[in-house]
Amino acid sequence: MVSSFNRWKTTLLPEQHNTYIISMNNPPTITDFETIARRVFETIPVPFAAHLGDIVLRIEDWPQQEILDHFGMTSPYQLSGLYQGVPVGGKTQWAPPSAQGDHITLYRRPLLAEMAQTGVALEDIIRHVVIHEVGHHFGLSDADMHAIEGSAED
Repeated sequence: MVSSFNRWKTTLLPEQHNTYIISMNNPPTITDFETIARRVFETIPVPFAAHLGDIVLRIEDWPQQEILDHFGMTSPYQLSGLYQGVPVGGKTQWAPPSAQGDHITLYRRPLLAEMAQTGVALEDIIRHVVIHEVGHHFGLSDADMHAIEGSAED
């Protein structure tokens, strides 16, 4: 996901969810990221959550170079999350499942950099990225999601 988070920083989570005091001397771990992301999954409404049970959540420090190359990105800081799999609308009983299954990967170091650059709470950034990647699971493109986000601003 190429981040457009800055404009959403005040609308995603109430302040009481901001439980991590961030210090770059002791940044949140992969386990911390997973804990936050799993909390986000728990807040997704039931009609949607019913389609998320098979998604594997992964946290990695950086995106792999071949992924960056695939998307034409020149810096690992450009990608903060990625959905890989077959979107819900593309699944059929005849189509073989993906060998790796559906998964969402969050990239820890780009997310930490975004937090440091924007001052937005880590929980808010992770929530935004997880929901964005869940949108891809439901077949929405980046353009679709940006249009929805833009209409929500009005």
